[in-house]
Amino acid sequence: MFKKYQGKLYCFSPPVMLFTFLFEFGLAFYTIWRYKLTTVTRIAFVTLMALGIFQLTEYMTCGGLGLSHPTMVRIGYASITLLPALGIHMIVTLAKKKLPMLVGTAYASSALFIAFFLFANGAVGAEACYANYAVFYSHEFGGRPFMYYYYGWLLVGAYLAYKWSLQLPKRKTALAGMTFGYAAFIVPTTVFNLIDPTTIQGIPSIMCGFAVLFAIALVAVVLPNSTPKAKRK
Repeated sequence: MFKKYQGKLYCFSPPVMLFTFLFEFGLAFYTIWRYKLTTVTRIAFVTLMALGIFQLTEYMTCGGLGLSHPTMVRIGYASITLLPALGIHMIVTLAKKKLPMLVGTAYASSALFIAFFLFANGAVGAEACYANYAVFYSHEFGGRPFMYYYYGWLLVGAYLAYKWSLQLPKRKTALAGMTFGYAAFIVPTTVFNLIDPTTIQGIPSIMCGFAVLFAIALVAVVLPNSTPKAKRK
């Protein structure tokens, strides 16, 4: 694997994917060890695990351990499909708002795409692995509609986090951390695609590569300012 890349660590090459997977899983287990189990902690744990699972999917797809199985691709896509709904749930919880319809709609739309990716024939699969990102093919339903679902909820989440961070001084830091975390992977991915439109086919891979910045913001800013630390003997 390293020979293929001539010892170079491209932005999202398999060695970097593996490191990112281990890093995000490490953050997930650090989260449940360091903080009391609250709704925020649980959402953060699942979010970090989902990010890590997709990185593992990419690593396997790009030749890691010599394994690349269609089921792994389905699981990887299902994991990142859950992320927008988790983000909405996290932001609403941080703001201490009661918006069950909003959260429920986010999870319902997520469940629809997850069921599609897991069970529909030809829903998604690995297509190619380039030096800087992996490309996956998907059924038409998993193309443009999925993009609208994904970017739509991400933009709603970023807007609400920013809006409530200005309105709620006591929760400003945690919500601002979510705003920064969202911007940290939405903006670079968009710029990447504008500079080189051919990279649009690799949006899931590129976005999840930059999402490590969101993971750092989640653990370094959001959790310390929203969740009490667990007591250790």
